[in-house]
Amino acid sequence: MKLSDYSNFPTNIPVIAEDDIFLYPFMIAPLFLSDESNIQAATKAIEEGSLVIVCPTRPSQEGERDFESLYDAGVVGSIMRKVALPDGRVKVLFQGLARAKTFAKISEHPLIATVNIIEATNVNSLKIDAILEVLREKVRTLASVSNYFPPDLLRTIEENHDYNRIIDLICSTVKLKKEQAYGLFVESNTEKRFLDLIEHLIDEIEANKLQKEIRSKVHTHIEKVNKEYFLKEQLKQIQKELGSDTSRDEEIEEYRKKLEAKKEKMSAEAYKEIHKQIERFSRMHPDSSDASMTQTYLDWALEIPFGDESKKELKISEVENQLDKDHFSLEKPKQRITEFFAVKELMELRGVKGNSGAIICFWGPPGVGKTSLANSIAEALKRPLVRIALGGLEDVNELRGHRRTYVGAMPGRITQGLIDAKKMNPVVVLDEIDKVAKTGRGDPTAALLEILDPEQNKEFRDYYLNFNIDLSKVIFIATANDVGNIPAPLRDRMEFIGISSYTPQEKFEIALRYLLPQELKKHGLRKSEVSISKPALKDLIHSYTREAGVRNLRRRLANMARKVAREILEHPEISKVTLTQKNLKDYFDKTVFEIEKTTKIPVVGVVNGLAWTAVGGDVLKIESIRIKGKGGMQLTGSLGEVMKESAIIAYSVVKTLIDTKKLKIDAKNIPLLPKEIEDKAEVDSSEVYKRYDLHIHVPDGATPKDGPSAGIALVSAISSILSNRKVRSEIAMTGEVSLSGDVLPIGGLREKLIAAHKAGMSKVLIPLKNYERDLEDIPSEVRESLEIVGVSRIEEVLKHILV
Repeated sequence: MKLSDYSNFPTNIPVIAEDDIFLYPFMIAPLFLSDESNIQAATKAIEEGSLVIVCPTRPSQEGERDFESLYDAGVVGSIMRKVALPDGRVKVLFQGLARAKTFAKISEHPLIATVNIIEATNVNSLKIDAILEVLREKVRTLASVSNYFPPDLLRTIEENHDYNRIIDLICSTVKLKKEQAYGLFVESNTEKRFLDLIEHLIDEIEANKLQKEIRSKVHTHIEKVNKEYFLKEQLKQIQKELGSDTSRDEEIEEYRKKLEAKKEKMSAEAYKEIHKQIERFSRMHPDSSDASMTQTYLDWALEIPFGDESKKELKISEVENQLDKDHFSLEKPKQRITEFFAVKELMELRGVKGNSGAIICFWGPPGVGKTSLANSIAEALKRPLVRIALGGLEDVNELRGHRRTYVGAMPGRITQGLIDAKKMNPVVVLDEIDKVAKTGRGDPTAALLEILDPEQNKEFRDYYLNFNIDLSKVIFIATANDVGNIPAPLRDRMEFIGISSYTPQEKFEIALRYLLPQELKKHGLRKSEVSISKPALKDLIHSYTREAGVRNLRRRLANMARKVAREILEHPEISKVTLTQKNLKDYFDKTVFEIEKTTKIPVVGVVNGLAWTAVGGDVLKIESIRIKGKGGMQLTGSLGEVMKESAIIAYSVVKTLIDTKKLKIDAKNIPLLPKEIEDKAEVDSSEVYKRYDLHIHVPDGATPKDGPSAGIALVSAISSILSNRKVRSEIAMTGEVSLSGDVLPIGGLREKLIAAHKAGMSKVLIPLKNYERDLEDIPSEVRESLEIVGVSRIEEVLKHILV
């Protein structure tokens, strides 16, 4: 088929859009048409026996079929065959005839345009032949460094004398961008087409030479690394040569900018270390493990908020108001906290630099508000709060940071806390400081010495960062349940503020003011939808919780709120749920064991002792019986070594009292031998402890008990059983006894007296020194309900309790 077989140009013919490449006049190519517009154009050309022009789409407009999205040039040709495929596409066999340009759209569906042939200009054959020879030389060169040209195509280029045919052959073989191909395609000046093509060939030769060079460079690594490494290296070389691998340089420059921005606020040592690591990083191979480790280091180090501090002025009035707002009672702890911050405020006002003193440590049973006090302090100071849980911490590096030589190394928790807070003066809560464990991986408490010591923490060194950090602006607050578990050197650096258990009345007020409103809000309930009577709330506190604090009480109220929420959803007609003593069991599980109320019936050999436990105070009944024997004593009830020794001391004290006639023994209570009965002999009162064996038991046998403070209770129980005199059951007591009969002071008095108050005791005997020193710490409602008596000798105790 020749172009001359068709009508003269310009003419109106259908247009087919091609997404991928330019077609050339010498080509016979299959086209797969899926677009309806293309299929209509091909069908029209076949039906009317006309030519068709195939035009490529412009870059980034692939898939578009409107006139503006196509290049205004393409190949005019004929459709030799058309076949419909099963998948709905149409395959046509297209034969290219000539280059042509479109210059006017005639219709949209199908796309028809006015087309004119691109006529080549006349040329100077001598000049063109010379240029053609240069072109052929470049083609031969390119063929030597690439696989673009098969031998038969090279032979065709060498032997052909149709200039434009040679250009089209080369253009169809060499990889040209669409814009480059379009420029060569529409050019009518043959000489210019040759020269432009030679330029493209030169660029292609350089690119292929570079690729060949890269391949030769990378080849030495193939035996050491896998194919993926080879491809990455090749890509890097290409990017380097093209000047496009700038992301790493930009990253390094970004690190430098961050460092310079923080330079004035950081120490010279910190600046020097980070700067050194940036320079090392810039010289490292990006794929090395050291580069990854150094980059992680820089990310951590440059996140430290050097010099950034909360600017709010310290005002103790705000601290005091916040503490009163968030916490009921706790008068002494709140007073001590206010004093602590008063010193800090005064130092700031007078421009005195340095740390204002010891670290605060809140200690007491679980659930009494230690952590929430710290939260209130942070809120009042408008500083970020960082909580570091130390419970079970075994590895000292968790605090100090891991040295960078270890895999997965990272800064310590203190440094991470500063980064998270984004300030250098946050409030840091060291939770459960008494539960830090000493293991083979170091002693974390030793690291805490440096962190908490005001004289040392100005230059705290994190092993990971390898420079000092100033922690002197940080407010450290520790919490603990048992001060005795904290090592002495660490205790020495802290000021302890004890938070004791709450009385039932305090729990009632806390539940009413804080816990109940908070839990209703958390569970989406309105205040108007839930009502709990005061007797019911008191019953809940007394019968359904047993704790020093209010954590279980909060949990019980949350359980109640969930049940109420469900009830309101299932019964929309209910507008308000009221809890009373009568329906309390419907909303709460079974009651817990609580301190039993005293019966006020005197009993021989049973005494009410007072004990301190982790969940508050408790009334400890001490029982004793006598059995005919030889003066032995048996102890049961999971007693510890100290308590067993107290029992032995108590027995000896009672023996002394009997021997000195201070404890009178009725002769009827002494078992006589048959001969003594027959002779009506009188026996010494000391025979009472020689002819009886004693068994002393402290009930709740599964619970371990220890400590010396049951001394006077044990003396009372032994005295009662040997003298057969009843003990007043409405009296409770606590105190250590010495071998000479002195009553020695004890600890945990507040919890013990609260327990006595709960049990309904009328009188409590305590050591005189405790009476003189600690009575002001006891809640007023407890002091008013109990007759508290200070005793210094065991004889005084016996006068009060023996009927």
